[in-house]
Amino acid sequence: MRIQNNIDYFCVQSTPIIPLMLLEHLFVQDYRNILQADLDFSPKLNCFVGKNGMGKTNLLDAVYCLSFCHSSISQTDQLTVRHGAECYQLQGSYRLPTGDRTVIGCVSRPKGHKQFKRDGKEYQRFSDHIGYIPLVMVSPQDTELISGGSEERRRFMDIIISQYDQEYLKLLISYNKAVQQRNALLKLEVEPDRELFLMWEQIMADTGQKIYERRKTLADRLVPYFQEMYSIIGDASEKVSLSYASHAQRGDLLKQFEGGRVLDRAAGYSLHGIHKDELEMNLDGYPIRREGSQGQNKSYLVALKLAQYRLLSESCGKRPILLLDDIFDRLDSVRVGRIISLVSDNGKFGQVFITDVDRNHIDGILEGTGQDYKVFTVQDGDVL
Repeated sequence: MRIQNNIDYFCVQSTPIIPLMLLEHLFVQDYRNILQADLDFSPKLNCFVGKNGMGKTNLLDAVYCLSFCHSSISQTDQLTVRHGAECYQLQGSYRLPTGDRTVIGCVSRPKGHKQFKRDGKEYQRFSDHIGYIPLVMVSPQDTELISGGSEERRRFMDIIISQYDQEYLKLLISYNKAVQQRNALLKLEVEPDRELFLMWEQIMADTGQKIYERRKTLADRLVPYFQEMYSIIGDASEKVSLSYASHAQRGDLLKQFEGGRVLDRAAGYSLHGIHKDELEMNLDGYPIRREGSQGQNKSYLVALKLAQYRLLSESCGKRPILLLDDIFDRLDSVRVGRIISLVSDNGKFGQVFITDVDRNHIDGILEGTGQDYKVFTVQDGDVL
């Protein structure tokens, strides 16, 4: 009864309805193991069903690529093109919140020029596209957010902010370049020129402060959404927390860089700065990576990603597309039911794409939502 009341409360909040971003049609050719697919989608729930290794995740990855200009799985396009093919092609037809339609296309050759286009016009910089088609993906790789190093959690923050703040990526690029240059000076056998140190440290301090302020604002907004999502998905006895920690909270960054040169020279790299920022994830007062069961970790991650969805909806002024890859694994039926009830809410969540291995299982779940849905069977890269 507690969970149902929480869901009802969540659904009836008198917040403005945020318009949808919809993928109406997807064309895929030679993308990973997908020979060719030409698909029309439901505006609400869509599910790809098939055994493991059949290509379900690859279809979600194609949708991801049309938002971020790269695969969520492979770092290089050489590993993304289907074996034996010369290039891959993707094309998505979207309905914008205004009611207008747009077509996003991508053609990539492993040893050639990668083209990314909107309505036939090629982007000169891929970064100009980031945020135009906001998207949130929940996948098995998200376990690295808990078990991996702090760089995974910084990347999580960076992906969110870059979708609604065009300047953010430029700040990151500038900061990272300055860190690399300072680290190169720290590794020199001879004592480097002090003015060179100051030049790069000033850039690190200026851009680092701006990055810190954006990350802090993100954390302040994200935490309440996260707590709300977990209260619906998780168990009442579980107390979770999420907090942001940064060296910028200790005071002036430039003074930290200047005061730390001796130790940094001994280490050979910069020990302080926003490149050491952390998102601290706890369960019952302890790091969840040590305390959490598989089900608790999965619930934590799903709540975190759904909180990301809520924040992006408000920040972008349009509801993102939501990809749920292998969402049912390691979760009991109760938690699965809570998640599906949550994302089926038309007032808060928009178009959803799900993968599952059991057609009968997913049909029963989707029918219970009362929402429009489509199910596609995937077998050896073919979509039926």
